[in-house]
Amino acid sequence: METWLRELRFSLRALTKARGFSAIAILTLALGIGASTAIFSVVDAVLLRALPYPNPQQIMRVWERTPNGHRVQFADPNFDDFRAQNHTFAHLAEYAELPRSVSGGSEPVRVSIAEITGGFFETLGVAPFRGRSFAPEEQRFRGAPAAIVSYHYWQRYLGGATDLSRFHLSMEGAVYPVIGVMPEGFDFPAGVAVWIPREFPLDQSRSAHNWNCIGRVREGITVAQARANLSAIARRIKDQYGKDVDLSDAAVLPLADAMVGDVRTALVTLLAAVGLLLLVACANVAGLLLARNSARSKELAVRVALGAGRGRLVQQFLAESFSLSFVGGVLGILFATWAVRILPAILPANLPRQQGISINTPVLLFALAATMAVAVSLGLFAAWRAAHGDLQEALTSGSRSFAGSGASQRFRGFVVTGEIAATLVILIGAALLGRSFWRLLETSPGFRQQNLITMQFLPPNPPGHVMMDESDVARQVHLVEEISNRLRTIPGVESLGLAGAMPVAEGDNLAEGDFLILNGQKPPANFEDFGRLAQNRSQVGHALYCVAGEAYFRALGVSLIRGRMFGDQDNWSSPHVALISESLARERWPNQDPIGQIIEFGNMDGILKPLTIVGIAGDVRARGLDHGPSGVIYVDYRQRGFNINSQPTFLVRSAAPLGEIVPSARSVFRDLAPDAPVKFSTFTDEMGGWLADRRFLLLLVSLFSAAALVLAAVGIYGVVAFSVTRRTQEIGIRMALGAQRRDVLRLVVGEGARLALSGVAIGMAASFGITRLLSSLLFGVSATDPATFAGVAALLSFVALLASYIPARRAMQLDPNRALHYE
Repeated sequence: METWLRELRFSLRALTKARGFSAIAILTLALGIGASTAIFSVVDAVLLRALPYPNPQQIMRVWERTPNGHRVQFADPNFDDFRAQNHTFAHLAEYAELPRSVSGGSEPVRVSIAEITGGFFETLGVAPFRGRSFAPEEQRFRGAPAAIVSYHYWQRYLGGATDLSRFHLSMEGAVYPVIGVMPEGFDFPAGVAVWIPREFPLDQSRSAHNWNCIGRVREGITVAQARANLSAIARRIKDQYGKDVDLSDAAVLPLADAMVGDVRTALVTLLAAVGLLLLVACANVAGLLLARNSARSKELAVRVALGAGRGRLVQQFLAESFSLSFVGGVLGILFATWAVRILPAILPANLPRQQGISINTPVLLFALAATMAVAVSLGLFAAWRAAHGDLQEALTSGSRSFAGSGASQRFRGFVVTGEIAATLVILIGAALLGRSFWRLLETSPGFRQQNLITMQFLPPNPPGHVMMDESDVARQVHLVEEISNRLRTIPGVESLGLAGAMPVAEGDNLAEGDFLILNGQKPPANFEDFGRLAQNRSQVGHALYCVAGEAYFRALGVSLIRGRMFGDQDNWSSPHVALISESLARERWPNQDPIGQIIEFGNMDGILKPLTIVGIAGDVRARGLDHGPSGVIYVDYRQRGFNINSQPTFLVRSAAPLGEIVPSARSVFRDLAPDAPVKFSTFTDEMGGWLADRRFLLLLVSLFSAAALVLAAVGIYGVVAFSVTRRTQEIGIRMALGAQRRDVLRLVVGEGARLALSGVAIGMAASFGITRLLSSLLFGVSATDPATFAGVAALLSFVALLASYIPARRAMQLDPNRALHYE
């Protein structure tokens, strides 16, 4: 220990004297360790940390699986069979998330609620911390109403009151006494403010996939065993009901994995990028250590000649690397702490479990492990290179190289080549993500996005209504038309449309399902008839469902290809009509005219009135810019109303900024729908939210790429500059014998060019394999796009040549007389 302390004191004195070297090495390590720690804090919170429930490994997400392999939500009768017949789950529960206007607290508010079946909280192993859970008589259709609220809702809108009995929440015309408050931090489903018992009656259709499902497996049951048990039940259901069910199998996944979903690929990509950045940083410091040790060759040789063994030299190098790494690690943790504070501003809103991102004990242990690994690796690397030196040569030679100038220089070149290769991989990944993002931004959604303001609100519905009737539709039509007429009078409003969902921006906001092509057949009288007719797949199509008015198409600039738009003659009493998108017309009626075709889409809104296709509208990318044009069936809101599959969204075209429109619009809603909170936004903002996950990944990878590029340039500069220093006498002799400055330039820059070309070649080969992992994150560009690879290779080569030119220019200005006397 005394020896180690002495070596540490000596290394600190030596590093203090070499301030330039120490500063560059410490900042380089701080950048690598800090970036790695910050990203690991995200990975730890989202991917690695256990869910905050008792025995979270037992909680599963369960789906039905269709014959084509797609995972879908549960149909009620299938769920009942799964729950009754399985022997691997202690609990199974259904739930559904719905946006609702909730009043009864300090102010009306638009929130997400969850309707749940019995066993939901038991599955998660969590109970209200205040009040009670639902009683059996409350957990059935038309049972006693009750509501449990989130901790956040309780604090903000109920004032954290201890007496819950005085609070009654109003939703959709029904009143729910507040009976409990969930613990702080409970957030499942994510963002839900209120939980209520399931309101809807049991749906007897075995193909109406409307409910999410979670379950808790029994102690000792594995995921594979649970999946096999449910698969056997699925096969029995299929054998028993045949064409009445589209269930062929079951899918079971740990809830933690299901919550992460596609985010895992993005986070693993980020972690790989920051790992490469740390590798580049270490390579850079390794190159600096080699150059420093070459300059100290005589000092090290004297220490060995005076009796210092190889082990003592290893101690010295480890002490120096630990000193550098410790300071770099501390600065890196400070950098990571700062980064974690600003991450919420750039993290996508849909990133699950991001509330848990922090510099906690596991993250600090990761930072400590990274620091220790860097210190040991650099120390042993420097000691290993020093051990290959010829001590006698170092003592007698005027050379500044301890390990043999040629060998040492070649090895430094090898390190920098690896650094360039790793940098190229990061740069190509960032370039591919950047081109993909740009392609998304260039993609037209099929309508004019500029100057578009959105206003989403939830009109109150009668309690317990799932299916719309004439009175429901008339009431909704009267309300939205009153609001529309008032909104049109606001100064600055150029045009106004109304639809049941906002296209593109929210991705999955439009409902979808199968529709029937009647072809002269009698329309189904009930949903059992609908299911029977749907067994003939030649009469079935699949489309998105969108409630709209004729002004919707004008406001968005969606053209009418053929036929007519909705008109004043279209109301509840008149024959119900529909418009379809151009892509649906091509897909479902490729060789005939779809106008005049009669279809049935009542399974989407509960209104079994046939729809006559009267027009074809231009395509929009309703599912998102990274999807092709969607097949959409538009129905008139004056005929079908807004049910649980849609929520009225006013789309206002205005050159005035949002801030000038909102006050007047808010007063309109306050007068006409005081209990229906409204969400005001611009379409640009909504689109920004949809693109947030891609923008976040691109931003961080780009930052890492820029850092890696700088480090690689510094590495090349260091190697070439040291080479110029080592070859000063050689360059002087060449110039004395008649070499021109351009010859010196060619000699020095050529060395940097060789390093760059070698690193680029290795990096290109590695990138062809590694970037394929990005395929799921790319749009409109191949993972092996030649233009991207060539452009990044050219950029890195240019930076390498620029880094080589700086020491080359200094070499060109050498005085041959002074160079010949240089030692």
